[in-house]
Amino acid sequence: MIVACLTSEHVGFLQNIVPPASHFCRKNTAEIFMKESIETALEANSIYRNYQGGYFKTLISPEESSGEMAVIEMVLPEGAEPPLHLHENEDETFYVLEGEMAFNIDGEQRTAKPGDAVFAPRKVPHTFKIMSKQATFITVITPGALWNYFIEFSTPATGELQVFPPMGPPPLELVAQLTSRLSEAYGVTFL
Repeated sequence: MIVACLTSEHVGFLQNIVPPASHFCRKNTAEIFMKESIETALEANSIYRNYQGGYFKTLISPEESSGEMAVIEMVLPEGAEPPLHLHENEDETFYVLEGEMAFNIDGEQRTAKPGDAVFAPRKVPHTFKIMSKQATFITVITPGALWNYFIEFSTPATGELQVFPPMGPPPLELVAQLTSRLSEAYGVTFL
């Protein structure tokens, strides 16, 4: 029985860079629980995870792709965007499903609407802004180790999925912890 599967409906834009979606289908929940990975156990307990006032689900974990990539479907509110930053190790590709987003990739501005994809290469400063009340988008992370950050700084979603706009800036202690962890463990530099 398949619990979740990455389909061409979500990722037609991936056709030329990954094997067919059928190679990345999740097995039944019992098989997931049998694995020893903490990340897989967390994922199996909650398909959705709360993050930055929204939520996400993993479509492909690094474990499912031998670490080559991670694919995450995210729903975030306006105001939950990251500051300008760069990744030493990962490229990111964003594919907008709903809403509108404005991207700054190395100083170049680009607006993305449903059906648009934007590529942010490693070692290049980038950020995005959600221009609608919320946005649903797919993030492809290559290689996939940064996925662990999203697991680490999220919580399993319970009950009805909800999106809450930020009520102000996060506490300074949380910002310091987050930026320190991103820098030390994941090679992300905030500019």
